[in-house]
Amino acid sequence: MNYLVIGEPATVKEVMRRTDDFAPSNALTSVVPLAPATLRILSKAKFALPPVLASATGEKHRRVRKAVAGFFTPAKVAAVTPHVRELTRHHLAQTAAALEVGPVDLSLSLARHVPPVIMAELTGQDNPPLTDLKTWSRDSLELFWGWPSPERQLELAGSAADFYGWLRAEVIASRGRDSLFGVLLAAGLSTAEVCSLGYFLVIAGQETTSQLINTALFRGIGLGAAGWAGLASSERAIAHVHTVLATESSVHTWRRATIHDTELNGVVLPAGAEILLELSGRHAPDAPPTAYSLAFGHGLHRCLGAKLAELETRIVVEEAAAALPELELAGPEPDWLRLLSFQTPTSVLATRGPR
Repeated sequence: MNYLVIGEPATVKEVMRRTDDFAPSNALTSVVPLAPATLRILSKAKFALPPVLASATGEKHRRVRKAVAGFFTPAKVAAVTPHVRELTRHHLAQTAAALEVGPVDLSLSLARHVPPVIMAELTGQDNPPLTDLKTWSRDSLELFWGWPSPERQLELAGSAADFYGWLRAEVIASRGRDSLFGVLLAAGLSTAEVCSLGYFLVIAGQETTSQLINTALFRGIGLGAAGWAGLASSERAIAHVHTVLATESSVHTWRRATIHDTELNGVVLPAGAEILLELSGRHAPDAPPTAYSLAFGHGLHRCLGAKLAELETRIVVEEAAAALPELELAGPEPDWLRLLSFQTPTSVLATRGPR
């Protein structure tokens, strides 16, 4: 697929703002065509992703967005702050004990644990077992935003089908409940529509935040002893997270397509043109402090969990720097997950330096 890549922040905002000219219809489309055998696996699982939130526009999108936003209000996000800190300290204590034996992968001991618990608390929806959740999330991201071979697609599709099966059962069981899925069903969405929304919301609500935490920890520890220990300051931790968001957010690109022939910066784009928007990594060093916020999108499709993701990442970094100021990176440079729209170090191996 050939994309028109747009990185200049003001132009990215313009494209996201002009919903009558640029549609999110391709936002959740697989980057590579799915092979017939892959589609058969998904079809057998009744896998369907009708446009609802991230890939939709119009009045229905606004109603659904308003309903979902009610679960992530500033007051509700602020209310979970003590629990975020409590969970972080719990897993840091376990991490500290493990560090007495040898190097520890913080992506496994710390970053992956907090977001799923908080997401479940805010939405009222249970999580599958953590190992399943993480496997399903990573596999689905690779299936839709990676470049898997037809053989690899079969493995990923089996995982996606299992994820969808769990999700569909969870949606059906939510009818009548005061939970996110229950509220959406009560608002008139079909089971397939709620599953479509939930499929990527479950991933976005925890996996992309865990990925952001990975990068923030990796870059924070990489600052050296003084720089890392300094992130125990809330103010410095916030600034550090904002820098990571502006330079290498876990969601670094997003897609749009032109609805009809339209003009952008004096250039006429044909209907159906595929556009790749760079959300992170293109801000000038002297960009205003709000530049980082483009990492969460802009306008009608701005991420509803932006403040939650910032909060969780900042607290994990702040608490980790306070509890383990002597951390140093261990081992060689980690491998990175590099998908069209997602990136993160696949491990954050750390050890104790001199105390």
